[in-house]
Amino acid sequence: MHHRLLPLDRLRGLVIVLMTVDHASGAFNRGRLVRDAAAMVKPGEVLDPAQFLLRWITHLCAPTFLFLAGAALALSVARRQARGVSAGAIDRDLAIRGLLILALDPLWVSRFWAGDAILLQVLYGIGATFLLLVPLRRLPPAGALAVGLTLVVGGEALAGGVLALSGGKPALPGALLVHGGFFDGLIVAYPALPWLAVALLGWWWGHRLDRTGAPPDRTARELALAGLASLAVFGVVRGLDGYGNLLLYRGGTDLVSWLHVSKYPPSVTYVTLELGLMALLLAAFFALEPRRQPADPRAPLLIWGQTALFFYVLHIPLLELVSHATGLHRAGGIGLTLAAAALTLAALTLPCVAYRAYKAAHPTSWARFL
Repeated sequence: MHHRLLPLDRLRGLVIVLMTVDHASGAFNRGRLVRDAAAMVKPGEVLDPAQFLLRWITHLCAPTFLFLAGAALALSVARRQARGVSAGAIDRDLAIRGLLILALDPLWVSRFWAGDAILLQVLYGIGATFLLLVPLRRLPPAGALAVGLTLVVGGEALAGGVLALSGGKPALPGALLVHGGFFDGLIVAYPALPWLAVALLGWWWGHRLDRTGAPPDRTARELALAGLASLAVFGVVRGLDGYGNLLLYRGGTDLVSWLHVSKYPPSVTYVTLELGLMALLLAAFFALEPRRQPADPRAPLLIWGQTALFFYVLHIPLLELVSHATGLHRAGGIGLTLAAAALTLAALTLPCVAYRAYKAAHPTSWARFL
């Protein structure tokens, strides 16, 4: 199984790097652009290409985290079922993990990013997904795939319908589940259902990976074809410039206009573009894996990819506290952003190695939930 799991870890490690760049930009970059929804775009605004692309390359992170979370859960549940672990024990662990991950947003991340407000972002999306998978994991894999695809394709219509039912003004239940929104003291950036959709696609693929036992080269070919198909869908929907763009339409024919898609909430164009790119990268990791045996556990991508949540909860306060302590909070540019990201990755590597060793030595400890 290791030759099938290590490509997932390597890809997760790669998106940790991209995520760190994005959050270093939030801490140090005075020119950072966040225009990832129709409501965020200022009329007539011309986006700086370099700043746009610095932000755009990091859009890969959240869909990859959710997809790989779904895939890893499918593989983990299949292994536990094969060992005779009861359905109740599996459900309990899923629920505990979901609640713990979800709680990190209001109790930890918000303190550094939102001050006195509560910010529900990617950890809320992941935690809510774990909770929703407690009942949904009973679906056959094809059913999970169908639900995931329906939520991706129908997300824009669902968001519009929910908003219409509330008179066009976001209500809290709709915001938490469907479209996100701003409330007094609360920001919902990652509504649960659109991100559950991505995890369900990963859940289906994880079951397929476990069931077929295909060699890495075959898995790589299948992923490459899926990635190209997803990018083709993106090209068609973005080219038509109508439904599927969540009102963030192309402002022209240049590259920035094509790539400027809605993440809040995720549009069809966002999901198909990012999952298409993710599948191509994962295909490359699978294709290269047979030449890397035995794997070097000291490889940085493996270290970061196998301790992703631990890295996540440490890097945010590190970046924010250092940027304020040095007087460089949002005072630099792209160069300072990249330097800060590199230093953060370096600083947290040894703690991640130690945490990984602790988890391996204590497989039934509290660390298994994170």
